Amino acid sequence: MTDTAVLKVRDLKIGATIYPPGEKPHEIEIVHGISFDLEPGKVLGLIGESGAGKSTIGLASMAYGRGGVEITGGEVWVNGRDILQSRHSDIRKLRGGEVTYVSQSAAASFNPARTIMEQVVEAAVEQGKFSRRDAEGRARELFAKLGLPDPDNIGARYPHQVSGGQLQRCMTALALCPEPDLVVFDEPTTALDVTTQIDVLMAIKEAIRDTGVAALYITHDLAVVAQVSDDIMVLRHGDTVEYGPVDQIINTPQEEYTQALVSVRSIDHEEKAPTEEPVLSVRNITARYKGTKFDVLHNVNVDLYPGQTLAVVGESGSGKSTLARVITGLLPPREGEIHFAGRTLTPDFNARSREDLRELQMIYQMADVAMNPRQTVGTIIGRPLEFYFGLRGAKKRQRIIELLDEIELGESFMDRYPAELSGGQKQRVCIARALAAKPKMIICDEVTSALDPLVADGILKLLLNLQKIEDVAYLFITHDLATVRAIADNIAVMYKGKVQRYGQKSQVLSPPFDDYTDLLLSSVPEMKIGWLEEVIAHRKMESAGN
Repeated sequence: MTDTAVLKVRDLKIGATIYPPGEKPHEIEIVHGISFDLEPGKVLGLIGESGAGKSTIGLASMAYGRGGVEITGGEVWVNGRDILQSRHSDIRKLRGGEVTYVSQSAAASFNPARTIMEQVVEAAVEQGKFSRRDAEGRARELFAKLGLPDPDNIGARYPHQVSGGQLQRCMTALALCPEPDLVVFDEPTTALDVTTQIDVLMAIKEAIRDTGVAALYITHDLAVVAQVSDDIMVLRHGDTVEYGPVDQIINTPQEEYTQALVSVRSIDHEEKAPTEEPVLSVRNITARYKGTKFDVLHNVNVDLYPGQTLAVVGESGSGKSTLARVITGLLPPREGEIHFAGRTLTPDFNARSREDLRELQMIYQMADVAMNPRQTVGTIIGRPLEFYFGLRGAKKRQRIIELLDEIELGESFMDRYPAELSGGQKQRVCIARALAAKPKMIICDEVTSALDPLVADGILKLLLNLQKIEDVAYLFITHDLATVRAIADNIAVMYKGKVQRYGQKSQVLSPPFDDYTDLLLSSVPEMKIGWLEEVIAHRKMESAGN
């Protein structure tokens, strides 16, 4: 145990009580004896899949257990005292004073009815660290340091009046305002576009460097954590898999699981040239939402061929999901037509034939909310078999088993409920439900963005394998360029409702690039130490040249 460490964790054990349906409640241990030290000005990255214990450990550094979770053993020392033995009043002073927290979703964390400034200075004032006037002065300094526009006045805005990336930086300012000794960053850039993520990452890194605060940086993205951390702890199922300096973890990982994380998205998918008429042709589509005066799609034209994948990429608000809504008939276009399987689709979903509905399916981003929690897996997959093909009894059961085998789950999952499945298993069930209709085309809307890298990798490999078996076409909506490289045959880059660049993958990803595509491609984090600084330096040179 080093004398200078801000945070010392020793043999930390964390448990919870679970209440299985029809069974007696019982205790489980979810973190098994974790130990580490964190020095001032240093960043420790905690990385691992969902359920590894990352956020649970981060919150334990504030003596907090959420959702019935309880710290059952070990020690957590902050500034020389074991906070697990502290009084409740001392813990209240610790949280928001010595230790602060930055959550994944700033939008869900800010009060929409109060200004940003009111919320950023609240903890600093309540903890007695600063007067209101001095706290506001410090907040404005942090706004400037974090690269926020109009730092003297942005605090007067409400959360909905700034972008997602700006709000996440405001939350970082909130965490730094009380001059804490430790900040816990819990997936602070996961919900951001890659272009915005770069700016937020650099702002966080510079703020840590300039303030000398210690930080825990929690994420499931090894390329991201490599840019901001000094050391990395790889976690799985509540245990430490590997722990060491960034260079060791990235370049010479010792454990098989760490090696898998480093090599994720190594799918080798060769693009296929079109050999038939397109299954989908989007022609001159212009659209706007009801009650608005401005178009959100502008003269969009793309084609998708049987057995191929068209990746539609771009930042939030570029029009990707809006295009999907037009194709599915949820948003009738103002101009243009959708041609599908040799026929022109009626713009309105309600007027489409059962065959139109069957042949064009969709898989959603959040599998959790895409399934009825009161229905079993067998019922969920079986519904389209009944609706489209009239299957009943033994024939329906046999087809459900075949589909479960195709998605690599098997018959044993038929009677399980969604709550009994992992995130990746839920998404596989959603894929099986779409395949049950025997579609010609599936729209995949950010289907891997909510999944851990290794789980997402498995889903992508499954989709590619099923594409070979079923000859189904995918319209794959994503902002993840690593996914695009892994799965796409053709790419459409969208920006402000327009198709900025379009063609075969090899062409779109090869220079010369337009400015936006260049920005998008250069913003994808690489598993390389110093990559973030190289990107920022390159952008500054380009800005100076212009």
